[in-house]
Amino acid sequence: MFRFDPPRAVLDTNVVLDWLVFANPAVAPISQAVESGRLRWVATTEMQAEMAEVLRRGLPRNPTLNTDRIWSTWSACAHIEDIPPPAGLAAPLRCTDPDDQKFIDFALHRADWLFTRDRAVLRLARRALPRGLAILTPEAWTAPPK
Repeated sequence: MFRFDPPRAVLDTNVVLDWLVFANPAVAPISQAVESGRLRWVATTEMQAEMAEVLRRGLPRNPTLNTDRIWSTWSACAHIEDIPPPAGLAAPLRCTDPDDQKFIDFALHRADWLFTRDRAVLRLARRALPRGLAILTPEAWTAPPK
């Protein structure tokens, strides 16, 4: 029997917040695919640290935020891969927002999709596609077959 690895996706911080904090229904197909194993959510410790900082800043404004549930889901679903990109690859795509560069650099070498709502990242979508990376909003994505 053949076993194929599921497609790989990077979720930027806003998409993770939509899923784990706001329960945005637009992210449901992604979260269901991740939770079922049909999609592999890949991330880095740097992305995890950004999420922690966003949650830390948001706690005073939202004392009911259930960070234990958020981190439990993160631990169960995100696959941390702190692997540097292979040497000698083509020049990376440059984002106008330096805070988002980590998502693009990692996704270009480790993922099939990068889910975002960030306009600066979405502007790179056309140039990323020939490199094998689809950058799109959660609403634009069609889940892989079951």
